[in-house]
Amino acid sequence: MPNRTQAISSPSPEVSNLATPVNSSDIIKAFIGNLPVYRGGLSAQRRGLEIGMAHGYLLIGPFTLLGPLRSADQAHLAGLLGTVGLVVILTVCLSIYASTNPAAPLASVTVPKPPADLNDQKGWNEFTSGFLIGGVGGAAFGYLLLANVPVLSSFSILSN
Repeated sequence: MPNRTQAISSPSPEVSNLATPVNSSDIIKAFIGNLPVYRGGLSAQRRGLEIGMAHGYLLIGPFTLLGPLRSADQAHLAGLLGTVGLVVILTVCLSIYASTNPAAPLASVTVPKPPADLNDQKGWNEFTSGFLIGGVGGAAFGYLLLANVPVLSSFSILSN
């Protein structure tokens, strides 16, 4: 009978990343491999910039349409300010995580080569600064689109 130390250090299916038909399929590997955080050839700041742009652009809609000022004339501006506020809060959370000096990402069945630039605090700080710039920029772009819907719809082929 093995002692307690040997039993804890031995690999078990409950704590490992087993290959399943879902996480080891070529489609899932290609999809996850093309996400900005795992795509090869990107710097940490570029990864953060792409992820921040997506978050800022997609979060302005719910803040504008579902926020407390949704029926006011300033709904788009309130959505922009709410989105920028959330992006700043998320940036603070990323900074706190970066200050803990996180461990290097582990290779798995789905991601055999995780990005090396997120192995240290410097990489996470670059990621965080890119996230802030991208998040605010994505929110501003979304605001410009929402605020100019009447002008943009006049260019539409389908408008009468």
